[in-house]
Formats: sequence, C-alpha cells, structure tokens
Amino acid sequence: MPLSMSSERVDINKRRIINGKDADVVQLYPMKHMFAWEAYNTGNANHWLPTEISMQKDIEHWKSPTMLSDDERTAFKTVLGFFTTADSIAANNIVIALYKHVTSPECRMYLLRQGYEEAIHTHAYQYIVESLGLDEGEIFNMYREVGAIYEKDNFILSFNEGIFDSDFKTGTFENDQKFLENVVVFSLIMEGIFFYSSFAVMFGFQRQNKMIGAAEQIQYIMRDESQHLNFGIEVINTIKQEQPELWTPEFQAHVIDLVRRAVELEVEYAQTVFPRGIFGMNAEGFRLYIEHIADRRLSRVGLPAQYNVANPFPWMSEAIDLSKEKNFFETRVTEYQVGGTLDW
Repeated sequence: MPLSMSSERVDINKRRIINGKDADVVQLYPMKHMFAWEAYNTGNANHWLPTEISMQKDIEHWKSPTMLSDDERTAFKTVLGFFTTADSIAANNIVIALYKHVTSPECRMYLLRQGYEEAIHTHAYQYIVESLGLDEGEIFNMYREVGAIYEKDNFILSFNEGIFDSDFKTGTFENDQKFLENVVVFSLIMEGIFFYSSFAVMFGFQRQNKMIGAAEQIQYIMRDESQHLNFGIEVINTIKQEQPELWTPEFQAHVIDLVRRAVELEVEYAQTVFPRGIFGMNAEGFRLYIEHIADRRLSRVGLPAQYNVANPFPWMSEAIDLSKEKNFFETRVTEYQVGGTLDW
C-alpha cells in the first residue's frame, strides 16, 4: 500500500486491536494497549535458550534400566510428542491468522516476540529428543499416530478454517467473531488448558528428581506460555470493550461449549498418557485438575465456572501458582535470568 504525504498525527482514540481505522500500524506511538508493550518487554527480559541447560542427568536417567518405569517412559514420550508440534501450530496461527489482522502496533510487537518464543520451544523439544537419542520420527509424528494427540490438534486446527484464507478480512460482524473465536481457542484452550495439563505431567517427573534438565526447560516454557495466555486474555477482554456487540449471549455459550469439549479431549489424552497412573496422578485426578483450570480460564473472561472443583494437585503450586497467574511475571522477572536456574 503506497504512502501518502500528511501532517495529520495518529489519533489514539482510533486505535483498536482489530479494525483500527486509520491506525497506521507502522507508528508504535502513541500506545493504547500498554499490556502488550509490557508483555513484550517482559519477554525480552526473560529470554533463554534450551542449550544453556544441561541434559546430562536426563541422559543417565533415560539409559538407566531402573530409574524409569515403562509407564513413566510412555508418559514422558507421549507428552513430548504433543509438545513437539503444538508450538509450531501456535506459531503458524500467530503468523497466518492473527498478525495481519491486528491493527495495534504494540500488539503486533508482542506477537513477533511470541512467535520467536514458540520457535525456541520447538527447539527445546528437538534438543531433548536429540539429547536422549529418541526416535525423532516417532516423537514428531505422534500428532498423526496417537489418537488422543491427533484429536486435540485436529480440534484446534479446525478453527483455522476460513481465517487462514488469503481473502479473509475483519470488518464484518461474522468475521470479527471468527477472529475472536480464534483467539479464544488458541489462548484459553491451546495455551491455557492443553499446555498446562502436560506441564503437570512433566513437573511430576521433577518432583521425583527425574529428567530434571527436561523439566527445567519445561519450566521456562511454562513461564513463556503463561505470558502468552495472559496476553491472549487481555486481547479477548479488550476486544470485548472495543466491540461489545461481538460478545453476545450466544457467543458466550459457544465459548463455554468449546471449553467443555476441550476438557473432555484432555481427559481422553490423560488416559493415553498414564492409563495406570504415575506420581500420584491418575485419570480421575487429572480430570479434576483440568476442570479446575478450565474454570479459571472462563473466569478470566467473565464467564461462569462450570465445574467448581478444587485443585487435586496442590503440589502444582510449587511450579505453577494458579492463584497468581495475573501477576506471575511482575513478581518473578528478576529470578528468570539467562543461563540461570529457576528457584521456585
């Protein structure tokens, strides 16, 4: 699109997450959505690389005939199999479905940072697979071979239909709701439910002092994903304020239905990860945990709880403080240092 000469300055009142008329996405200032700028700066301060973390103990654990049970090995590989492609799916959505439609420059800045972090996460999974000498084809192709992973990914990817089309544009009620639906699915469900439940499994290994290098990388990834979740929730709530006509009773009921379906998919996934239970976790306890965090996600966007259950894994607060997600980064940034370890 060619430029035109003008002395007219950007009007902050015209800035919107989407459909920001005359927003001039090239000009970062004046900023309206400060949550995005703060998230961008936090992401930069929290930069890390997987190769800074030693996998030596993990290699010893994996090679040992007694350190890990068959069920623990199955759980580890299945969770890793989900992770390996999940971040790539999220990154594709940022680039193809979100970025070009967002008219807030500061939100675009953070989306670029988020996309880079998704690449780092995929690098981390490759680093774990390579370090342990796992079959790359087996792990990376699990999303096509393991039914429970396939169902989760297929559910998520179905919400790319339409919005991935080159001629898709926001600006109509239908398309704006389609965009909002996409943010809901990738933030509340993909990053807020599907990722968190797998984090719980990996931290189960950490509690047993097993696979500690992989678990430390997952802690860094979890911190990044918590920021992605918080950003997505801010985007949802800001769009609700800027375009309240989109947040209809029907759409709210639709969001609740999507979350409930996601919970069922995750319970099926749990049965695949540990059919006989490991580390004090079993499929029923896992269901309660997923229901607990699903209620938290709904509450963050102003929707009613559906399950009203307590967290069955209170030890998870050692790794994920579910009651303080909103201020997670503000209070812990100084402890997240390049090349350092996490002291939680």
